[in-house]
Amino acid sequence: MADATEKHKGEGHRRRLREKFMEAGLTGFHDYEVVELLLTLATPRKDCKDAAKAALEKFKTLQGVVEASVTDLCAVQGIGPANAFGIKLIQAVADRYLEKKVIMSDPLSNSSALFDYLYLTMGSKDRESFKALFLDAKNRITGTETLFTGTLTASSVYPREVVRAALDRSAAAVIFAHNHPSGDPEPSPADFSITRQLVFACQTMGITVHEHIIIGNNRYYSFADQGHIARMNQEFTQKT
Repeated sequence: MADATEKHKGEGHRRRLREKFMEAGLTGFHDYEVVELLLTLATPRKDCKDAAKAALEKFKTLQGVVEASVTDLCAVQGIGPANAFGIKLIQAVADRYLEKKVIMSDPLSNSSALFDYLYLTMGSKDRESFKALFLDAKNRITGTETLFTGTLTASSVYPREVVRAALDRSAAAVIFAHNHPSGDPEPSPADFSITRQLVFACQTMGITVHEHIIIGNNRYYSFADQGHIARMNQEFTQKT
């Protein structure tokens, strides 16, 4: 009788979560409840609340759970390969959705969609990665590519390879982005140095650099907004 009662309560809780989501989306949900909903997709009957809370405790944030590797997810009690598959599928679908949303859009007039895409795909990574967004002559994004992935503190970015990738895409302009795993988007001297090198290398080949964004913990630093891209372009013009 106790097992039946426990099962009934679990089913009722799960049903209430799903009804709440269908009525108002994720508004009002705790992060562990979002994870719990994801886990229920591959766990038809077992209560998933404890596993969801354990995942949040281990990975700290909802993004951390979604970005975790399959091996690390399966190390959490109550999460198995089927659950990990569901979580990674959700991550891949979200990445694809946001990428498709920015493709053929004008990021210079839709910066919020651009930041959403960059933050989701780069914001919680524990290693620096460097991404390029390629634009056509009308400043519409035609493609994106992660060109370099580095250590915990830095990535090695090679301007020649960046220019080659832009030329292969027939890009008229580019936007660069990389993440700071520390969460602080403030640029380092190395960030200024590589940005200047990239601006000069791209300008030499007739490719415009519109922006370099550093993604932090729900914050970002824009080289363009701070006037650095314009100054670097002017510096290049004066040298040539």
